[in-house]
Amino acid sequence: MSIPESMDEGPDRLKRLLGRARAKLSRLEPKEALAATQAGAFIVDTRPEYQRRADGEIPGAIVVERNHLEWRLHPASEGRIREAVHADVEWIVICDEGYSSSLAAATLQVIGLRRATDVVGGFQAWRAASLPVVSGRPPSTARLYHRR
Repeated sequence: MSIPESMDEGPDRLKRLLGRARAKLSRLEPKEALAATQAGAFIVDTRPEYQRRADGEIPGAIVVERNHLEWRLHPASEGRIREAVHADVEWIVICDEGYSSSLAAATLQVIGLRRATDVVGGFQAWRAASLPVVSGRPPSTARLYHRR
């Protein structure tokens, strides 16, 4: 079975998509992300539960499943979380290695959350930088919307 012509350059298309997403972001190194949280930014962990269970979690990170991200973080959404108070909140998205978080942060910018960004290298880089990680306990539950 041959690959359809439209899919021939699939990996290149994915690289271009990722490059376009990252060109919109001011991505943060892990230590910069930690400093940003100390200044009021929020880390949003989109990793699935099995990764958080296996590798641990960042203390204070807000866990939001990727498929709910835009609805939980946009201040005009009926499904928003309590921290989503305005469009100028600084959201720092983190995934396992920094790929899906780049796409997610770029999408957040598209919907008006202009200060959204992500962490270069994701959780793996965070851990490699010896930044705080909590492990050995059940993973946090993903955040649901805040009822008004």
